[in-house]
Order: sequence, then structure tokens, then C-alpha cells
Amino acid sequence: MTYVDGYVLAVKTNRKNDYLKMAKEVAPVFKDHGALTIVECWGDDVPDGKVTSFPMAVKLEEDETVVFSWITWPSKAVRDKGLKSAMDDPRMKPPEDMAFDGKRMIFGGFETILNL
Repeated sequence: MTYVDGYVLAVKTNRKNDYLKMAKEVAPVFKDHGALTIVECWGDDVPDGKVTSFPMAVKLEEDETVVFSWITWPSKAVRDKGLKSAMDDPRMKPPEDMAFDGKRMIFGGFETILNL
């Protein structure tokens, strides 16, 4: 089964186009290093929680929107090698003015256990 890297982050709402531009630039890098798919989702119906929620998890500020994204890989082995190679790729140079605060990004790798 595939392996998935998942991400949740807060992006300045007025920087949506900047974020999308950056995502479109880095997606081919991941694909070149073995990724199967790259998906970016802009928060549309992301409620505040009382105990936990996406907004709470990323410490969402009033002028931000939650982004939920993932990358699928053929396997964990391909992901481990591909992610390292992608991060070392010179095309992955971050923009000087990021549209999001990377310190509040949540990420992790997941083994797929069901895909219907």
C-alpha cells in the first residue's frame, strides 16, 4: 500500500495565491523524486473546537486559513529516499517571504491501512 505524508498549516488568507504558486513550484520536485500525488486543500468548513480542532492545532490567527495537504508515495522506502532527495534539491529553496509560519505546521508520515 501507499505511504502518505500529511500536513496541516495556517496560511495568511490574503496570501492564498502566493501559497498556491509555491505549491505548484515544489510539486514537480516531489514528483521527480518518486511522489505519486500532491494534494493541497484550502480550508472551507473548518470549525473551531472546544477540546481540539485544526484551527487550535495550528494556533490559527484571525487573518489565516487552515490548509490540509498530503503527498502519496508508492512505499515508505520510496518516501524516505524521495523526501530526503527532494529536500536536497536546489529547486526547493524557500521563498524569502513565506505565506505561512513553518513553526506551526503539523506533519507526519502514515502507512495506508485502507484505500477504497
